[in-house]
Amino acid sequence: MSMTDPIADLLTRIRNAIIARHDRVDVPASRLKVAIVRILKDEGFIKNFKVSRDTRQGLIRIFLKYTENNTPVIKGLTRVSRPGRRVYQKSSQILPVLSGLGVMIVSTSRGVMTDKEARRHNLGGESICQIW
Repeated sequence: MSMTDPIADLLTRIRNAIIARHDRVDVPASRLKVAIVRILKDEGFIKNFKVSRDTRQGLIRIFLKYTENNTPVIKGLTRVSRPGRRVYQKSSQILPVLSGLGVMIVSTSRGVMTDKEARRHNLGGESICQIW
């Protein structure tokens, strides 16, 4: 199975796990995916994650988060920049997602960060995905 867009795969696996109300989901690891998942945790969208090195690529186990009445904390995930159509933005063009309720994950020259951090550091970059 060749994977042309591992980030879209990551988002789809999370989306499917939420629809199926799973408490966790495993995805193949990569540096970029770990950086994205770390932001999801820091922003409170997931409970936790664990990176295991059991296979040659490694796995990220993501522990999904639900509210008391079992509604998912993540309402939506969308891929912004795709392999076929990369989306780059200057810091001034990076707008808040849902008036600041959501998060845009941006890959900048100083690493992967949220839209807020990118604006604060006045950094542009590739807009990877949005989560709300």
